Amino acid sequence: MAQLQFNTPDLEVTDKWEAQMRKGCLEMAVLASLWHGRLYGLEILRVLERDSRLVLSEGTIYPILNRLRVEGLVQAQWVEAEAGHPRKYYELTQNGRERATRMAETWTEFSAALGRLIGPVLKDKELERAL
Repeated sequence: MAQLQFNTPDLEVTDKWEAQMRKGCLEMAVLASLWHGRLYGLEILRVLERDSRLVLSEGTIYPILNRLRVEGLVQAQWVEAEAGHPRKYYELTQNGRERATRMAETWTEFSAALGRLIGPVLKDKELERAL
């Protein structure tokens, strides 16, 4: 499956729906990426790309992280690095963990229901290929 990148101005019209669908999942994906502990921004980008095929730019992730911080869902702390520049680490607050849990439950229920709805579409597509 191909990876879609955000902030790509030349997305074809037919690809816009997929980009919109993925954008709608970003908050949940960012919160989920922090579930196991604190990460700095570039680590979050790597986790999202590796685990969900969401390829984001720094210009996309940092405004999301800032909004989540303002909403009290993540907290941020600058940490001096042994080599190089200090890094801003993000971690879930208790409210962030609760929101991530609710979002994951809602997503699981929604995606299962939608899967049942679109199942016949995929089944018919498979039959067409077999012919």
